[in-house]
Amino acid sequence: MIKKYTCQNGVRIVLENIPTVRSAAIGVWIKTGSRNETPELNGVSHFLEHMFFKGTTKRNAREIAESFDSVGGQVNAFTSKEYTCYYAKVMDNHASYALEILADMFFNSTFDEEELKKEKNVVYEEIKMYEDTPDDIVHDLLSQAVYEKHPLGYPILGTEETLETFNSETLKKYVHDMYTPDKVVISIAGNVDEKLISEVESYFGSYQGGEHRLELVKPAFHENKITRKKETEQAHLCLGYKGLEIGNEKTYSLITLNNILWGSMSSRLFQDVREQRGLAYSVYSYHSSYQDSGLVTVYGGTGTSQLESLYDTIQETLDTLKRDGITEKELRNSKEQLKGSLMLSLESTNSRMSRNGKNELMLGEHRSLDDIIVKIDEVTEGTVNELANQIFTEHSLSLVSPLENWDK
Repeated sequence: MIKKYTCQNGVRIVLENIPTVRSAAIGVWIKTGSRNETPELNGVSHFLEHMFFKGTTKRNAREIAESFDSVGGQVNAFTSKEYTCYYAKVMDNHASYALEILADMFFNSTFDEEELKKEKNVVYEEIKMYEDTPDDIVHDLLSQAVYEKHPLGYPILGTEETLETFNSETLKKYVHDMYTPDKVVISIAGNVDEKLISEVESYFGSYQGGEHRLELVKPAFHENKITRKKETEQAHLCLGYKGLEIGNEKTYSLITLNNILWGSMSSRLFQDVREQRGLAYSVYSYHSSYQDSGLVTVYGGTGTSQLESLYDTIQETLDTLKRDGITEKELRNSKEQLKGSLMLSLESTNSRMSRNGKNELMLGEHRSLDDIIVKIDEVTEGTVNELANQIFTEHSLSLVSPLENWDK
């Protein structure tokens, strides 16, 4: 049972008691990410994620790390295009202790200039590491191709040029303006009771943020091609198609479609590209949902001599899917795989905390497992086939390879 509570200032708390475990996961979710940045501030959300671990008025960076180590806990964070999350997982008897530290990081981080300089170097190295990973870069390039100058096309890490301009005041202002109570959700899952809600409220229930509001502009989908010449052993190819926004009623049909396309060793991409033609070791597809748009991505990596064949095979797989539709067996198997994956994914408190936090932050509602299973069961061959023909039409392309140019 999920308990939901809204503080007087607008901060929302969701708590799921799981009495059969001995752990607790606590996440602080903020509805701001790289999409909420200006070109000058690109990367600030991710940089803040780093700086929240670099010291508060009560604890230095080492003491923050040792606080969780001393109780056998874990603490981490991540930034996406539309939200940021700071989270911890501890034994249930240390839940209050972990909550206090997360609140200390959220409210009392000093953003010390010396620590800031050191952490900039860390992020510079992170950017360089990313540049050395072509099968990661190619996905960022696809976002740039699809969304062009829209903030959804910005890299989450930012650039060395934008990071160089950040200082303590930049971070404090961004937190004040963007980390407002109406954008914050505290999600807790584990062997904890409702008493923890009052503790959360004591920390988060009365603060006030700024009044800055960045209006979201719905992105257009662009048909583009971006290629980058890089001395790599493989050519890394991404094709991007217009997807669905968060909460779209066709989402379960799209999840089913993607699972048929790439979800197991019997999926179409795996069979056509890898098993039948031996063109790639890694080939897959996935769907990214945003508040007002979505992107379906197909990725494959292969030697440059086989790049043309890889591209043609992916296109043939999608064309066959649109022309002939899915089979009854594929639909049945995909549904059962999705149900099984859903059940298995919710066996950890971290997974439940993440599911509840994201649902509250982005949807404001929580569907039970029974409701989700009903939605999956309602998917038909017709709804999946209709969606395939709707989605797999125009596309953008990104490529990282040693090739000077490529004509597709």
